[in-house]
Amino acid sequence: MLINRTVSDLLDAFASPDPTPGGGSAAALAGAIGASLLAMVAGMPKTKTGSPEAREALDAARGRLMAARETLTALIDRDTAAYDLVVAAYRQPKGTDAEQAARKTAIQHAMRVATEVPLETATVCARATGDAAVVEAHGNPNATSDVGTGLALLGAGLRGALLNVDANIGHLTDAAVVADMTRRRAAL
Repeated sequence: MLINRTVSDLLDAFASPDPTPGGGSAAALAGAIGASLLAMVAGMPKTKTGSPEAREALDAARGRLMAARETLTALIDRDTAAYDLVVAAYRQPKGTDAEQAARKTAIQHAMRVATEVPLETATVCARATGDAAVVEAHGNPNATSDVGTGLALLGAGLRGALLNVDANIGHLTDAAVVADMTRRRAAL
């Protein structure tokens, strides 16, 4: 699992010539780091105003950001697994009509998964940006660079995930699935 590697080992995996981990996993990682930074600021004892309302807003945002971090962390490995599924589907035999049909079905299934996973990454990153506004409004004013960096990383995760959605969605043949994913993508 990628998430259990040291930072150096993880960076080596991203730098290797292997196709995985790739951009989708990197997008999820960027989002997870962004959510973590924002959760850190939300958890700081000092708030902008010191009011109970600010503390309450920050505590709620922190809970949502920690949940986003957990989901995004899982998506790092899920994205790699999704692309590995695509590779396996394309490697299926295609010598007979039955093998060709099975391969086509496997490819469509794998491409759907490989589109849904980054779409989930983008969705989680987009939701977490709303909590960034709460953290900025109420968080410790000495941590504005942490808030800005967290938001930038969430944005990078969102954009990177959408690039993966765009790359994969064109391979899908089910018009209803494409329409649903296109609608969900446009909402982001």
